[in-house]
Amino acid sequence: METPLPLPVERAILKLGNDISLARRRRHISQASLAERMGASVSTVRRMEKGDTRIPIHFYARALHVFGEIRALEHLLDTPNDDIGLTLMDEQLPKRIRRKPASSGAL
Repeated sequence: METPLPLPVERAILKLGNDISLARRRRHISQASLAERMGASVSTVRRMEKGDTRIPIHFYARALHVFGEIRALEHLLDTPNDDIGLTLMDEQLPKRIRRKPASSGAL
């Protein structure tokens, strides 16, 4: 049995599909042309634009590449700006740093 997707995930994928459709139409690119440029079928492009959650992410990446927007995917979870991750790491930092005792061995 498959776990249902959380509603915010479904909404985000639906919005991404709508945005891809809008970007395609604004550029006057047909679904067939986009499919060809992506190396996908027209039915994949249609399903993607309708927000089908079963479409693999690499097709979205290919569409972004065709539109010249692949950098947007690269920056989705930009770790230097991951405030939650950085906060969790900072919580693990020691309160004090103690000097290590000098070794007593003679050289």
